[in-house]
Amino acid sequence: MNHRDPEPGTAHDRRPGRGAGLVAGGLLAAGLALAVAMTAWMTVTREEQAPREGRGDPGVATGESPAVGGQPGVGSEAPPEAGQPGVGTETPPEASRPGAGSGAPAEDPAADWVPYDGPVEHIFFHPLIVYPELAFDGDAMAQGYDDWFVTVPEFQGILEGLYQRGYVLVGIGDLFDEQVEDGRTVLVRKELRLPPGKRPLVLSIDDLNYYAYMRENGNAHRLVVDDDGRVTALVVTSRGERFLSRRAEIVPILDDFVAAHPDFSLSGAKGIIALTGYEGILGYATHDPDAPGYEAERQEALRVVERLKATGWSFASHGWGHRDAARIRLESLVEDTDRWKREVEPLVGPTPVYIFPFGSGVRPGDPKFEALLARGFRIFCGVGPRPYLEVTDRHAWMDRRHIDGLALRTQRDLLRELFDPEAVVDPARPWAPAGAGRPGRPELGSLWEPEPGSLRE
Repeated sequence: MNHRDPEPGTAHDRRPGRGAGLVAGGLLAAGLALAVAMTAWMTVTREEQAPREGRGDPGVATGESPAVGGQPGVGSEAPPEAGQPGVGTETPPEASRPGAGSGAPAEDPAADWVPYDGPVEHIFFHPLIVYPELAFDGDAMAQGYDDWFVTVPEFQGILEGLYQRGYVLVGIGDLFDEQVEDGRTVLVRKELRLPPGKRPLVLSIDDLNYYAYMRENGNAHRLVVDDDGRVTALVVTSRGERFLSRRAEIVPILDDFVAAHPDFSLSGAKGIIALTGYEGILGYATHDPDAPGYEAERQEALRVVERLKATGWSFASHGWGHRDAARIRLESLVEDTDRWKREVEPLVGPTPVYIFPFGSGVRPGDPKFEALLARGFRIFCGVGPRPYLEVTDRHAWMDRRHIDGLALRTQRDLLRELFDPEAVVDPARPWAPAGAGRPGRPELGSLWEPEPGSLRE
């Protein structure tokens, strides 16, 4: 079975950096790994759990700086391991369904949904710029930040534009399923049903790792679980003040937007978080077991991952060292992938989704593609200017549009079907025309101090 939308776009050599190497795996092991990954991926729940005390402050991570100024990832050579979680969109838990707990029969909100067979948009971002004065300060990183990132006000404007145009968030798990045919497990495209007039949208975030250079150039520092059990951003000002803010990163902003506009999400779907591993994950130093405070960092990262998965977020591999799959040797890709599975997968869980660093992918038939398949990855994401989806019984390929300063500056005509690019441009950008966009920096949340010795400073 083979489903194709228009031809895939040319990958843009944009975004995070470089990485490591790997060892090969057998087909039987691959089949078992895939079954585990798809099962975990398709059974992610968004059940709300009891609030937990939030805590966390920027970990000290080590690693190379980005190869291209301001481009999101960058890694270093290293040993084996890989794998990671995806996202499913399950029906909300019983307690959250309409009518649950009451004697009256619940109305099925999906009863009036209609089949959708058109293009599926997939857009992606990098962590948000909280302080434009640090991102656009004219240093060696400034051009990269202008090209590959958006600011908080820009993201807020983009969300509003998408909502006004009738887009609704769906999970990758709403699009694909596995079936057994003639004794073998195959990937199939699921029927997608949407409320009338809605258009599907997949959203992903690359490099939500909070590399050292990000913490120095105007991004938030990490994600934490706050006292209300919500995933929130930790922001550190230039004066060293720490704030927990729900207006400083994509995750809490989107969570709150969906809470205010439930019809912007199909069954609670939010987005995919694509992680590397060479500087830890989500702002936590999970990459150095020998460092003081490692176990505390790891446990806090696990708390954040748990809450993300419970609230509609899923995970993808972005390679351990953010390496360019098209340029590195097969052995290096295998080593890098195995290391991701060894170090990151235990934190986020198995996933069938592989998001190519730099958007630079390898196609079916290439030994490197087959090596990724053999390690349990079945859903591959590249970069292209328009929606593209290809589904065979072995894999799915989906192109993503990059939403960033480069697109706002040079691809406005392509963006108009999603939102009004001129209306969202932040006047803090070096090239912004007079009177452009939505000025302002997010109001910071509550001033926060970690308990002494709770986490690495």
